[in-house]
Amino acid sequence: MAGRCLRTLHSFLTCRWAGGARSAGWHPHRHTFPKVDSMSIPKFGVGTFRLQGQVAIDSVRNALDVGYRAIDTAQIYGNEAEVGQAIADSGVARDDLFLTTKIWVDNYSPAKLIPSLQESLHKLRTDRVDLTLIHWPAPGNGVALEEFMTALAEAKVQGLTRHIGISNFNRALTQQAIAAVGKGEIVTNQIELSPYLQSHKLVDFLQAQGIQVTSYMTLAYGKVLQDAVLAEIAHKHHATVAQVALAWALQRGYAVIPSSTQRANLAGNLLARNLQLDADDMARIAQLERNGREVNPEGLAPVWD
Repeated sequence: MAGRCLRTLHSFLTCRWAGGARSAGWHPHRHTFPKVDSMSIPKFGVGTFRLQGQVAIDSVRNALDVGYRAIDTAQIYGNEAEVGQAIADSGVARDDLFLTTKIWVDNYSPAKLIPSLQESLHKLRTDRVDLTLIHWPAPGNGVALEEFMTALAEAKVQGLTRHIGISNFNRALTQQAIAAVGKGEIVTNQIELSPYLQSHKLVDFLQAQGIQVTSYMTLAYGKVLQDAVLAEIAHKHHATVAQVALAWALQRGYAVIPSSTQRANLAGNLLARNLQLDADDMARIAQLERNGREVNPEGLAPVWD
């Protein structure tokens, strides 16, 4: 499975993850964190997908400098060490940050999941993250969903992560994940959403379950930036198209994690929090739905709702 899964992502991921467990940051005693509702997930964070080396360091450092306090990374991104360095260099207190990482599919077995998270903590220079997600459901990867969800829950018990969640799960797999770890344990499902991919059935289900929806790829790889309807709405509000798309997601109740290598764009994106779209704006954006999915790797993605 190891080589096959990575090859299915070669077109949009750099295969940088190499296994290896470290014990740095691991606590031999067990921790119990209080259950929290979906409001515990920050609504605005910075993503680090496809950012490598000094570019990743500069992006995270700039994000922290302009006011971001939530950072999203993943084992497969190959930049956890750079994120850790940027945090250390920033001078921002760890307790003021919300740090998310994701377990890669090669590490789903109970024997590998916790050691891989310990390695992530070592790279991130922290003794725990705030949120750990299963990155993809990867149906048929040889590890049962109940097994990797149970291992993820154990990582929380051991104090390696404050909260747990999932990413790229459809309704049926989310139901299975809830059954594995208990209702109220899964705080978010991070899924691709944009004005071009609105996934109403999945979103409605998650919100009914009290699971926070986190939107990634909200700008659809930049495609929505050229949209005429969004441009008209942006002009009306003296805003950018990116701000309109992000404000749409926020008003739908989603958390967002846009990324940028440009300091000005990072600062500009944050202003979406202050943009209030009216009912007509939201109705016009609703009409942009076109099932415009950008990320759907074979062998990793589920059958979408």
